[in-house]
Amino acid sequence: MGQTQDGTDELSRFADLMDEAPAASGSGRAGRIALVVVLVTILAVFGGAGGYVWWASSAPLPAPTLATQPPGVTAGEAATVRLPSSGALRVSVSGGEQYLGEDTDGAWAVSGGDEARPIASIAKLITALVVLDRHPLNGLNDPGPTIAFTEADTDLYDQFYVRGATIATMPDDTRLSLHDALATMLLPSASNYAVAIARWGFGSEGAYVDAARAWLDANGLASTRIVDATGIDDRNTSTPRDLVAIGKIAEANPALAAIVAMRSISLPDGPGYITNTNDLLGTEGVRGLKTGNLGEGTFNLLFSSLLDVGIGPPLHVTGVRLGGATHDITDQDVAALLGSIRAGFHDVTVGSAGDGVGTITTAWGAQAQVALSRTVVIRTWSDTPITPSVVIETPEAWADGETVGTVTWTGGPTTASSELQILGDLEPPTLWWRLTHPGQLGG
Repeated sequence: MGQTQDGTDELSRFADLMDEAPAASGSGRAGRIALVVVLVTILAVFGGAGGYVWWASSAPLPAPTLATQPPGVTAGEAATVRLPSSGALRVSVSGGEQYLGEDTDGAWAVSGGDEARPIASIAKLITALVVLDRHPLNGLNDPGPTIAFTEADTDLYDQFYVRGATIATMPDDTRLSLHDALATMLLPSASNYAVAIARWGFGSEGAYVDAARAWLDANGLASTRIVDATGIDDRNTSTPRDLVAIGKIAEANPALAAIVAMRSISLPDGPGYITNTNDLLGTEGVRGLKTGNLGEGTFNLLFSSLLDVGIGPPLHVTGVRLGGATHDITDQDVAALLGSIRAGFHDVTVGSAGDGVGTITTAWGAQAQVALSRTVVIRTWSDTPITPSVVIETPEAWADGETVGTVTWTGGPTTASSELQILGDLEPPTLWWRLTHPGQLGG
């Protein structure tokens, strides 16, 4: 829009605009005269007609207003955590505090109280921890020192056989690395190897018991009692609270954690092919730790799980089940607990592509609907509330499909977003509107 030496072209354009302008209050001619007075004043400020028209026609437009009504979201039903109705269970969960909350008094879920109960072969895990405290394995690939088992150790096989205890073959002159000896004790829960390892580590089983009690005291495990290396004696007792703490200590030892996670091992120079008594390995992320039972109604499982819940890193679950009716029922109780935690995480569809969520209105009165650009799913825990928030952007072309903002849903620590798009074209402002609304133009 050019300007001649005397501004004739621009003034002519103003005359045309005056003819097109709507009448002000009063007579049409009087209204236009009043408007001319206002415009002349503005023109003087901006250095003449040409400068003002150029500025008004190119100045940034004001942001639109967006009245949104994001679709209502129902988070879902509250999660039901499956806890056994008999015996005792205690579980600690880490890695999901933003979803599940912090452990309370050292536990995320508890049933059955915290009284001391016989721990059976879970005592062998304590044997391993105490021996490794004296004779540590340095990493996953360290076999450790070689143990040359004696004739007295070999005789343990028959001694425990007549007692009906779990045992593993120990041929004469057996020599095993500490790693393999611990695997033989822990996987099949071999009592003869437990006593033999305790003797090797401390000189006698009695000396081992003294060392175990000192280790328990040093680790603040005052509610745990150890009277032998095997757990056969029902005076080997502990509380769920102490056992969860013991489980965490075991998990923190890389060599021991790797041993208890093995399904089997073949040791041809010793016990041969042996398998793990922990049938839950690999189920619901279970990776250990130790079974133990003294007969019907005393089945126990100290367990560790890296539980994949479909969002973020797996949850780190450490727990113990004491007093299960049978081995299988104990496994079922633990699997049900872990499965209920996993099932408590679910996907919630908070909006679908094309859903209208509001209206966009410009300062000059143009209006259009806005809609979600994509379907949005948010994964969250239980009945965590899900709330939306909207950020508005000024469009460039005011055209169909252009982005005018973003809506973000938040459920706990999780967020998911969709752009907001215009449905249909927004009429741009007329030059007349620009000229007559300088206060609403930017720049």
